[in-house]
This record gives sequence, structure tokens and C-alpha cells, in this order.
Amino acid sequence: MLSTATTAAPILSRTMAAASAPVLKADLSANQRASQHIADTLKMLNDQLAPQRRVVHAGDLIYQAGERFGNLYILNSGFFKIVNLSADGREQVVGLKFRGDWLGFDGIANNHYGCDAIAMDTGEVWVVRYDTLLVACAREPALLTVLHEAMSREIARDRDSLMSVCTLPADARVADFLRYWAESLARRGMRCDQITLRMTRAEIGNYLGMTLETVSRSLSKLARDKVIAFAEKGRRDVHIPDVSALSAFVQRCLAPAPTLQ
Repeated sequence: MLSTATTAAPILSRTMAAASAPVLKADLSANQRASQHIADTLKMLNDQLAPQRRVVHAGDLIYQAGERFGNLYILNSGFFKIVNLSADGREQVVGLKFRGDWLGFDGIANNHYGCDAIAMDTGEVWVVRYDTLLVACAREPALLTVLHEAMSREIARDRDSLMSVCTLPADARVADFLRYWAESLARRGMRCDQITLRMTRAEIGNYLGMTLETVSRSLSKLARDKVIAFAEKGRRDVHIPDVSALSAFVQRCLAPAPTLQ
């Protein structure tokens, strides 16, 4: 029996490796399609709308809560955060945005922006007047489809963020945050095995509903479990050997503890 098990182990290992290869290729293919779709969409928007281009740097304000609504903003490059100010003056990070995402939908209903949109590094924003966009959508149905897709993605992401905060334990929340960041980069044709966190530990905690200390402990646990690693020169550069390992870590956090017999 021992001999059989010893022989079977490498066979099982090879079988699992062979089975995982198509999955990895499928993920790569899906990311390539997503990256191309974003590039094609941006090209169409640029051709159809001739938007005003604005270069921004870390800390630059795209628009501010209470400001009169008039424009939507399309992200051509860079990373951005959406910050909400509560009634008692507390700032809450409520959204993260990447290339191909839109900013400003929160201003449509009440004719004023409800949050601050802030650049986290150097990037380029395309500015489109909302009334001009509506006229263009009436002329070109494909533009209306793009607009609806952007709104739908924002609704879905807000739902996923709420589910993460409400249902995941702290360690799983941080893992899921890193997974989302890495997968967002991959879908845009960017490197995802080595990422630079554009947020401080305090900002990550603010976004995930956790304290700075809890975020630090969760990152340290992920590092101890070798799901991630930190670059030698600083803990903002995170190495992610396998993005799927982050998803597996989340599932382990959710698995029920074994009962003692």
C-alpha cells in the first residue's frame, strides 16, 4: 500500500499540473481580451468625442464633493481613489479606479458631485461634457452601450466591495483587496506579479473598514504564508507569485474550523 501511494503521488501531481495549464492559459487569454476591449473602447471614445486631455499627478483633485456636475471623466492611465466625506467630517475611501474606468456618475442624479476624486499617481484623464456625451450617444448607439457598460461595472464593483466588507474576516478582506488590484492590472495588460500599493496602510484600512494595525497584521500573515512577499527596499512593493493563491487564501479563511472528535 505504501509503495502504491508513493508511486501515485507524482502521477497525481503531474495530472494536477497538466489540468492547471489550460486554466492558466484561459486566464491569460481572458486578460488579453479584456485589455484589447479597453484599448478599443478608449480609441472609439477618443475618435467619437475628441475629449479634453488632462495630465494629473498624485494628490490632484479631479472634482470635489458639492461641485456642480457637468462633466464625466474617462481614465486613460493612472490610479484614482474616490473619497466620501461623512457628516461629521470623516473621510472614507469608497472606490478605486483604473484605466478605462469612468468618474463622475455620482453627480448625475443631484446635479452635484457627491464625492472627491483624487489621483494616486501620474495619469491622464479625458474630460467629456455630459450634455455633449448624450448628444453623441443619440447619434452613435455604440457609445450608449459603452456608457451603460461603465455604469454596470461600477454597480457590480460597489456590490462586491460591500460583500467583502460585510462578510469576510480581516485577513481575507486584505487578500481579496490584493486580488482585485492584481486582477485589475492584468485585465489592462499590466504586470500583476509585482505591484506597488498606491495607498497607505491607513487608507487601505479605511477602504476595507479595518484599523491600520489590523491591515499590517493581515499583510504579515499573507507574507508568512508565502502568498505574497515584500520587496527589500520597502513594504509598498508587493510580490504576488500566484494571484489565484490569494483566492485560495480567502476560501481557507471562510472554511469552517474542523471539529474535534
